[in-house]
Amino acid sequence: MNLRAQPSATPLQARIWQWLEQVSDPEIPVISVVDLGIVRSVEVTEGDGRPDGQARCTIVITPTYSGCPAMGVIASEIVAALNGHGLQQVEIRTQLSPAWSTDWMTETGKQQLKGYGIAPPAQRVIDISGISRKRLQAPNVACPHCGSSNTICVSQFGSTSCKSLYQCKDCMEPFDYFKAH
Repeated sequence: MNLRAQPSATPLQARIWQWLEQVSDPEIPVISVVDLGIVRSVEVTEGDGRPDGQARCTIVITPTYSGCPAMGVIASEIVAALNGHGLQQVEIRTQLSPAWSTDWMTETGKQQLKGYGIAPPAQRVIDISGISRKRLQAPNVACPHCGSSNTICVSQFGSTSCKSLYQCKDCMEPFDYFKAH
């Protein structure tokens, strides 16, 4: 659960969430790690009662894929951003379960993807356990360049593991589609 939605979030937690909104995903620099849904929670132990008087902060992150090569950079960027705001005791904890889902992306993040030329997920993640063996159809994906839905999946694998390569049949432009998962 995202602590931003909890009324019990402290003022420091709220500020940390704001600071994290300024940390960009290294592979898609127009979207923050918060809008991408990678940051799962912000845990703060206030400085009162601690020998050094410093607040301690733990940021829980979940990779988009378990082997995502950007997670080390993301962790370093989060620590640097919070250090830059005066928080010196920052711990990053990676949580693999539950697995990240595109459903965790914010609407702002989806619009940022579209503005950058990457089609955001066209559907929400569903339970596919009851689907029969018949061939699954690729989602109807709108072109982020011209808006046409006359598009075709060229390859299930795009520039990164989390994207597919599509092409618009109207404007003929290729584009990445951020796969729902």
